[in-house]
Amino acid sequence: MTSAPALLSVQGLTKSYGGVHAVRGVSFALQRGEILALIGPNGAGKSTCFDMLNGQKIPDGGRTTLLGEDTTGRAPREIWRLGVGRTFQITATFPTMTVRENVQVALASHRRQLFNLWSSTPRLAREESGRLLELVGMSGYADRPCGELAYGDLKRLELAVALANQPKLLLMDEPTAGMAPRERIELMRLTARIAREQSIGVLFTEHDMDVVFEHADRILVLNRGSLIAEGTPAEVRANPQVRAVYLGDGLVYDARHREGASA
Repeated sequence: MTSAPALLSVQGLTKSYGGVHAVRGVSFALQRGEILALIGPNGAGKSTCFDMLNGQKIPDGGRTTLLGEDTTGRAPREIWRLGVGRTFQITATFPTMTVRENVQVALASHRRQLFNLWSSTPRLAREESGRLLELVGMSGYADRPCGELAYGDLKRLELAVALANQPKLLLMDEPTAGMAPRERIELMRLTARIAREQSIGVLFTEHDMDVVFEHADRILVLNRGSLIAEGTPAEVRANPQVRAVYLGDGLVYDARHREGASA
């Protein structure tokens, strides 16, 4: 019996800026429905990895494939159309538009209907936008301007927008940044449920280790651009190299973190 091909395959990804190696030969694979966390201190190379996977930066070396199709160096819009959604550390919505209209814009783009957007938005994909808002628990906010939303609600709206192109892969850069503890847990539980129900692979970066260890199936650990550990949460937590590198940086999931003590 052969195993299913990886949803995302990354082989030897490399990026330098002058003499500084931001990412050094990073390789990993991600399966459908799997939730994979990428952790590391500031400057470890997480954002650079994301930007190369999303097409915002072109790698110096290495290869990325999505369901066997080479996506290395492709433009962000091409990669998005292949089925890659992304959320950002800082939310990006249209504040004067309603919650529903923000989702409709994403749906219109996915269906290549932006040429007639402003005349058709009130009617466009109303049922589908409503379904997405219900999925993320935002149906009661559909007609409110985004500028009136609390930050946690904006994050849920951003998730609905990211799901508008029916992604196979979801890239989430610091998805819970700036959120209250309860909101963080609720957002990641929601994301995990949707990902598993719809067989969406999720790759996310996160500094909150409670979020990482509760929701990730596997964890990748970057340090100075290199992948130093990979495994289940239990394996990563017990890894001596991870503990040696991150002890004192607040990235080891131990009693001190649970108590909220700073390292």
